[in-house]
Amino acid sequence: MDPDATPSPADLRPYDALLLLSFGGPEGPDDVMPFLENVTRGRGIPRERLEAVAEHYLHFGGRSPINDQNRALLAALRAELDARGVDLPLVWGNRNWEPYLTDTLREAHDGGARRVLAVVTSAYSSYSGCRQYREDIAASVLALAAEGRAVAVDKVRHYFNVPGFVAANTDAVESAYRSLPEGHDDARLVFVTHSVPDAMEDASGPDGGAYSAQHRDVCASVAGAVGERLGREVAWDLVYCSRSGPPTQPWLEPDVNDHLRALHEGGARAVVVSPIGFVSDHMEVKFDIDTEAQETADELGLVMARAATVGTAPAFVRGLVDLLVERAAVARGEDPQRPAVGPWGPSHSVCPVGCCANLRTPDRPAACGEDWQQPAVAGERAGA
Repeated sequence: MDPDATPSPADLRPYDALLLLSFGGPEGPDDVMPFLENVTRGRGIPRERLEAVAEHYLHFGGRSPINDQNRALLAALRAELDARGVDLPLVWGNRNWEPYLTDTLREAHDGGARRVLAVVTSAYSSYSGCRQYREDIAASVLALAAEGRAVAVDKVRHYFNVPGFVAANTDAVESAYRSLPEGHDDARLVFVTHSVPDAMEDASGPDGGAYSAQHRDVCASVAGAVGERLGREVAWDLVYCSRSGPPTQPWLEPDVNDHLRALHEGGARAVVVSPIGFVSDHMEVKFDIDTEAQETADELGLVMARAATVGTAPAFVRGLVDLLVERAAVARGEDPQRPAVGPWGPSHSVCPVGCCANLRTPDRPAACGEDWQQPAVAGERAGA
């Protein structure tokens, strides 16, 4: 195929709008505490803990990088959609900060959207990474139904092992290895993701344990591909960052800083750190890895190279648009190809009943699942 050829127009019927759904983040110092209160509402997090986390944001001027990264991803998706002849509206909504999801869907509805397809900026199965987004979609759809606005929302499948995500991470890790000083080509590869409570891990996916298993699946794929490019086997580990629960609550371990110390004690001289659990340089990446983990490495005398997140890498963006096309075909009742790298295979297009269970509020409605019922709307607002 000619790489310069114009791509064939993509078919995204029956959808009439596309949604980038993300976490959200503060845009300035005055936003930090209200944002953290949004994120933790109903969880009983002590005020002093929120103030400690707020310092992470204030360290960077009180502005999270995530919103600008979402704006960049929106622009990259728009360019890829335009190249494929797709002129559907592309909108952006957040769970925890402006632009809020309900407001975004209301505006999309008022612009004519009735069936929306979402991409979530989380690649893996877990309550916080999938079902909580589905619950927020359901809450927004129900709120709009109460206003007389009917909007249906579907989402693409988990993309941790789709070719574009794997390829972009492989490129980033290879580049990090090649940036190491001469004589450090035996650096250990350390994949990092957000820690979650053990109970959330046990409930992740339809059968439990999906969160860590999916990470190990993609880590093995990326490490294997990087090893082939470097001409040697690459030893790797999966570790965690950003634990926020009380000391009595078990969370996934080891912590990245503890792991760096253990590697150093074992004789390691260099590491490549890949934030495999994040699609862009979230605050967890900028503070927990680029600041705290880097300080730990410097203290130990470990040479550390940090691989880039996938961000707006062309392979990743193309892969997301491929998933939009795939999900639209599923919605039309077709049986499209569903490519995946590694033994896990493609994830479900519609979440099974009980998938990534909400352990606090089990009966909270979640959209995009087999047990979701689209709310009836008696009549749309005049002129909507």
